Amino acid sequence: MTLRDERTELDVVPAGVTAGIAVFDRQTGRFVQESNADHRFRSASVVKLLIVLDLLWDRGPTYIVGPEDRARLEVMLRSSDDDAASYYWDHNGGAAIVERMVRRLGLTHTEGPPATHPGFWGYVSITAADTVRIYRYILDHAPSPVRHYIMNQLHEPTRYGTDGFDQYFGIASVFDPDFSIKQGWSGFFGSSGYGSDRSKPVETLDLTSDALHTTGTVGKDDRCIVSVYTLHPRGTQYGKAYTDVTRLTRALIVPGGVRTSGSWLATTGVGVRVRTAPNTSCGILGMLPPGVEVLVSGQTLGEHIDVPPRSSDWWAYLPKYGGYVTTVYVGSGAPKLPGVPVYQ
Repeated sequence: MTLRDERTELDVVPAGVTAGIAVFDRQTGRFVQESNADHRFRSASVVKLLIVLDLLWDRGPTYIVGPEDRARLEVMLRSSDDDAASYYWDHNGGAAIVERMVRRLGLTHTEGPPATHPGFWGYVSITAADTVRIYRYILDHAPSPVRHYIMNQLHEPTRYGTDGFDQYFGIASVFDPDFSIKQGWSGFFGSSGYGSDRSKPVETLDLTSDALHTTGTVGKDDRCIVSVYTLHPRGTQYGKAYTDVTRLTRALIVPGGVRTSGSWLATTGVGVRVRTAPNTSCGILGMLPPGVEVLVSGQTLGEHIDVPPRSSDWWAYLPKYGGYVTTVYVGSGAPKLPGVPVYQ
């Protein structure tokens, strides 16, 4: 572990959170940062990378993806759809998918779900280091049609998963414009497998802590591979975990990465809507996870909003959402955000 790793682990990883980190620079062929890189986490949706690779493995030399598979794979990779993953898991051998890919890619710490949970693809155990190996295969060794197909999907993620969870934490919150992601979340109230995560812990793999993982690439030509796995105390609010993972990602050394400019500010409220313009009569782009920290690049005057004890005519612009939120819910209480540029 380097001195930089130690500082990240001590200063950025909150108490009670377990993190596994690996950042690999493809330009130099070296790891820039590693911390608990071989610690095993339940994969959640990151295993979908292995599912798609296994599906396409023997389809050469053309690697044609038919319309039915295309419909499933695109929503699985871009919007982290669980039904699509379950379809392939059930039809292609379950844990045998993982066994095949471990052998093919030379993964060292990845294995199928516990024998007591054979149908739970999200319980595959994986590490930050093995995730780097998966991306290195896709980017540097996979047949060109496979590489282009998978990476095209990962470079065009939807803001929300098909389960409604905002998946723009970590890499997607910090970097712009060149990034790709395959995220994972498990255990949070309302997420897939919530009840089973709580009721079926096993000794070999933590299935009870809330899991939030950000993996993907950053920089021009996918220069850096970033893999951050985290476990949070049971019952952690999604917005807090989202913020913690994003803060951790912000602290990483990522050569070639361009960070979106702006100020990181806390938010309050539940069901806070991001709008296309600074008023409540315009369109809605989405809702903020409660209590999440957001990036603000500017502010402008708009519709007066009164939510006692706070009121404001000012609206914050959130570049990662491409929309506006009233400052009633952003910052420490002042209607006009200090230090934030004013847009005319």
